[in-house]
Amino acid sequence: MLEIAKAKGKLAAKYNLKKGDKIIAFDGFKAEDTLDYLYYDNLPSFTVSLISADSKEHTVKIDKPEDESLNLVFKDNEKIRTCRNNCIFCFVDQMGEGMRKSLYVKDDDYTMSFMCGNFVTLTNVSDEELERIIRLHLSPLYISVHTMDGELRRKLMGNRFADKISEQLKKLTDAKITVHCQCVIVPGLNDGKNLEYTARKLFEMYPYIADVAVVPTGLTKHRENLTVIPDITAESAADILDMCDRLNAEFSVNFLLPADEYFVRSGRDFKPAEFYGDFSQIENGIGMTSKFISEFTQSVYKIALKKQKRVAVVTGVSAEKVVNDMCGLANANVENLHAFALPVENKFFGSTVTCTGLLTGGDIVNALKSNFDKFDVAVIPSNTLKEFEDVFLDDMTVKQLKKLLKGKKIVINKKQDELFDCMVGC
Repeated sequence: MLEIAKAKGKLAAKYNLKKGDKIIAFDGFKAEDTLDYLYYDNLPSFTVSLISADSKEHTVKIDKPEDESLNLVFKDNEKIRTCRNNCIFCFVDQMGEGMRKSLYVKDDDYTMSFMCGNFVTLTNVSDEELERIIRLHLSPLYISVHTMDGELRRKLMGNRFADKISEQLKKLTDAKITVHCQCVIVPGLNDGKNLEYTARKLFEMYPYIADVAVVPTGLTKHRENLTVIPDITAESAADILDMCDRLNAEFSVNFLLPADEYFVRSGRDFKPAEFYGDFSQIENGIGMTSKFISEFTQSVYKIALKKQKRVAVVTGVSAEKVVNDMCGLANANVENLHAFALPVENKFFGSTVTCTGLLTGGDIVNALKSNFDKFDVAVIPSNTLKEFEDVFLDDMTVKQLKKLLKGKKIVINKKQDELFDCMVGC
């Protein structure tokens, strides 16, 4: 149920909705969270069943213009649905100690998928909840498929209910729910012919299955007593890219979206930014590099700085070459600028983790200290920080980092397309 914390405005007053009232249903359907309210608040007519502050239960018929809101605010009592799987590639199982507490929560919540773009597996979703998704039209959703082979999916995810994915996706797409999928690839299991099978089965539901991200398993050094999974090689990365190209050509649409890491490992050129459309899976490491190259190239302009400036741009190992290329472009256009990429080896997770977004504050500090005499300004990308907070993965704050690097200017690059301005304006 939803307990009203604030009820302001003429509509709430008209229907006698007050602070302390507890809404138990909309149109006879149980009120589970604020998504129910947001859905019905957009309708011109519906019923609200509630228990008033004096413990009396009654139902109110609401009639209002579609563009007007009841303007209700509720007490926060929502719980995150957690994961019931035991995936052999689970990243949380490889976290190690000393990270932010929230990083150890295995969320698998379809409401967070709709609101935030989190990937979910649907293995903890009942038939009733699936019907709720359809009734509220929670679209788009982001779903971890991994494989359409039911038996293999059970094995990969350690869950005997994982083989329902085909039926679940069929119900969602029949109801015109848009789905963005991902397949985390475990070499030797769901790659090769199995990945092709999965791609073809998912494409049968296109366009409501909008695309499929193909991403490598993230492997850290903290894999004691876990399933042995081989890392990707240049050859296996090239095989993935070749298959994606071949099937996309057959489908006549860029349906399979390979992760940027495959281009890095294979040594191949990145796709142009246009390949990724609206970048619907950029948070999944899909097209991020191409977007960065495109935006940075367009942002560069000629300027002369009054004095020499040495700028170290912090990056993960895998992006070193691209960032160095962009620094070279900036240096060629800006007099007195010497910008360079500073690749940070991931000591916390291990050398197999090379992306920038998984760098810890401690590793960044150590890398900058080791190069202390080479820069005046250090630019740190914001994807190393918790969203909306100045906290790194290891709970170090930006303030603490700056204190440890006293004497150097530290700039947080909040958006990819602002990096050039960070270089010349900091």
